[in-house]
Amino acid sequence: MISRRRFNWLLVTTVGIIAGFMSGCASWFGRTTTPLPLPPVSCEQPANSASYEYIVVGSGAGGGPLAANIAKAGHRVLLLEAGGDEEPLSYQVPVFHPDASEDPALGWNFFVRHYANDQQQRLDSKFSAAEGGIFYPRAGTLGGCTAHNAMITIYPHQSDWDYIADLFHDDSWKSENMRRYFERLERCEYVDPPLLTNLPLVDESRHGFKGWLTTTIADPTLILQDLVLLKLVKAAAKQSLEELGGLFTRVLGHVRSRFDPNDWRMVRKSQEGVVLVPLAVNGGRRTGAREYIRHVQQSCPQNLVVKTGALVTKIVLDDQNRATGVEYLEGRHLYRADALAPRDGNSGTSHSVHASREVILCGGAFNSPQLLKLSGIGPVEELQRNGIPVRVPLPGVGENLQDRYEVGVVTEMKKDFSLLQEGAFRPPEPGDPPDPLLEQWRHGRGAYTTNGAILGVMRRSTQTKPEPDLFIFGLAGYFKGYYPRYSEDVARRKNYFTWAVLKAHTQNSAGQVLLRSNDPRDTPLINFHYFDEGNDRAGEDLEAVVEGVQYVRRLNAEFSYYIHQEVVPGPNTSSLDDLRKFIKQEAWGHHASCSNKMGQADDPMAVVDNTFRVHGTKNLRVVDASVFPRIPGFFIVTSVYMIAEKASDLILADAKQVSI
Repeated sequence: MISRRRFNWLLVTTVGIIAGFMSGCASWFGRTTTPLPLPPVSCEQPANSASYEYIVVGSGAGGGPLAANIAKAGHRVLLLEAGGDEEPLSYQVPVFHPDASEDPALGWNFFVRHYANDQQQRLDSKFSAAEGGIFYPRAGTLGGCTAHNAMITIYPHQSDWDYIADLFHDDSWKSENMRRYFERLERCEYVDPPLLTNLPLVDESRHGFKGWLTTTIADPTLILQDLVLLKLVKAAAKQSLEELGGLFTRVLGHVRSRFDPNDWRMVRKSQEGVVLVPLAVNGGRRTGAREYIRHVQQSCPQNLVVKTGALVTKIVLDDQNRATGVEYLEGRHLYRADALAPRDGNSGTSHSVHASREVILCGGAFNSPQLLKLSGIGPVEELQRNGIPVRVPLPGVGENLQDRYEVGVVTEMKKDFSLLQEGAFRPPEPGDPPDPLLEQWRHGRGAYTTNGAILGVMRRSTQTKPEPDLFIFGLAGYFKGYYPRYSEDVARRKNYFTWAVLKAHTQNSAGQVLLRSNDPRDTPLINFHYFDEGNDRAGEDLEAVVEGVQYVRRLNAEFSYYIHQEVVPGPNTSSLDDLRKFIKQEAWGHHASCSNKMGQADDPMAVVDNTFRVHGTKNLRVVDASVFPRIPGFFIVTSVYMIAEKASDLILADAKQVSI
């Protein structure tokens, strides 16, 4: 316990450091009002430009960087994407990301089950009776879900990599070694690069400064312009100090690293507390896999061929279960998750294409297991039930599906936030009056250059946890989860504030991705089997989320003068049992993963090995969120980017050993 005098000093110092960090960052923010060009690419030319060596299926966080890296190295790559490549304002403007997730030009609308128990499922206020499930937005477009995500780029935990290293006795997966992939892909714009990069231990932050993914933090002057938001930062700092005072005392010396969750010193020590939120934003615009794909395609047009409107329907296997190519349907809006897909007709034009080296699936946690099963790779009984000849019996395909749990604590404020008053916070429609904040964005400034997140708090749900398992971030807006037309509510109500409570390192691994039919245009059946319907027998996940909500309520008590009322969960949800009931009914997720889990060949539920190769096949890999044995970190996109970099190295090393 620290003294009151010491506590007051720490509070003033901490708020001062946050303000100082923000003010210091303001100088670099002014330099990035226009997007910075990606580093130049020097392409090696392929030996044979008439055929494809590699076919990559899916252009998201796994497939996009992977295809670009292999093409840069001198190989001819075909990148197949089922969606299009439209780039509306909902894509470009960071704060419009909720609209991007519901934009028919970009979105794939899945409806998933949280429970098989229909009575329990229907208690969720977000349940759609017409669709029989909960809205789960995905993106069917160039760049995959990096085209509609919230751009939060936070480094995973060391244990995420060390677990895989121990599983395979493979030191290349150790956290110390995996960090270099983050350094390779990142171009950090909010920390100054070291002056002496050739000396050891000079750059303790271990950020990257020459990669293809630009990372920034929100314009720090924005919070300083809104008195209520600034008071909220102070309340969050005060609450952290009261609960983590000793820790703050030890780390206040690291001014920059203390509030940067991606700083290696923070990662290595698994520290808790208030953090600023790094974003994949370049000059005020969204950036991600799409920009890297296009950059390499423009620099290496012979090496990287991108075909959109190509729905892959089957992996072609020879008699030795070697992947030799794929079959696909060419056409627009073919997949039935697409809001513009007709229920009948529009079957597309059939094509097949050959790969002389490998086929690499990067469709994500829903589509990669679906495509494996459609190709005869998966659980025998399920394949036979759907009339699919069994080629490789792998019972783990589509099993082990995992996700975060999230809930929103939404409060109605006494007044509108001044920062939000001038903007519509949505793409303009014909006849709309001018939007001053959109005009600011066109010059790389203002609230639209952010994703709406104000700051985050990393903490342990219990002090017995080896690493923080709760990420709690605040955003000015109304957000209780995903449901059709949810984006209309997020920022249209300008006197609401949401603390989103995210539970990482979930224990439940009972989710499933099952075939709806053998028609590749149909979406799979997805059920996460939440909480006690799953296999978290001790109930750790539920209790952790309860603690997160209680923490937010303690934080809001420091801020109560500005709050009119809590609307979600609401004043009638007060007891622990009330909270548990609310969370079981209303929790959601949007980081689906682990449905083709990595494991040793003697693990009957393993689908891929530590080099991403599919067990029982040749020349076939999976590189996306589905391969993790356990869900990593807080926000999964950074982990997927990193395994794309690692897989690139493994594939290129193999290519040097085998000539064709």
